[in-house]
Amino acid sequence: MSDTLIGLLPLYGAYIIALIVGLSAMAITLPASVLVATAGGFAAAGDLALWQVGLGAFIGFSIGDQCAFFLARSKGPWIMGKLKSSSSRAKLIDRAEGFLTRNGIAAVLLSRTVLSPLGPYVTYISGAIGLGWVKFTSAAMVGAALWSGAYSYLGYVFAGNISQISSALGNALGFIAAAGVLVGSGYWLFRRPSADSKAAETAPEESV
Repeated sequence: MSDTLIGLLPLYGAYIIALIVGLSAMAITLPASVLVATAGGFAAAGDLALWQVGLGAFIGFSIGDQCAFFLARSKGPWIMGKLKSSSSRAKLIDRAEGFLTRNGIAAVLLSRTVLSPLGPYVTYISGAIGLGWVKFTSAAMVGAALWSGAYSYLGYVFAGNISQISSALGNALGFIAAAGVLVGSGYWLFRRPSADSKAAETAPEESV
């Protein structure tokens, strides 16, 4: 399968990348990360444009995310039942559900980087439980941009060593996403006391 898809890259470029990444984002098992990194290597050789590789991956990822989210929003129980029909997928879905419950919107971002195998399932669960579309999409698009940019660019830089850099990419993306979550959490914790103080100051005093 991988060899066939790689053979199509010089012919269809960003189109085949967008298709495969989009289907992968919908929990269809395809070698999306290897394909994007390999396409980056093709760009280094001059057979593709790097910006087209990154853009194709980002568009495919974003469309796949939206399709999965709205499918789950309208057909949540049926979708989840189908996905859980496989015992291996059922375990991943249980992990994804617990992860989303504990971490909220941060789980959407992290599931596109350090925990990318959970990504499609976090998307379906987000739609099924009614997570706000704006919250989901903002985190999902940031994650998609990180993932697409990292795999395409590092494939470009390390052309010929795709298999060696795939695991390193996952770790690097996870570090970036985790750092972002920590910074955001720190900002929220820092702002909260001042907001609470202002609320206390403006609250009417109780009559004695």
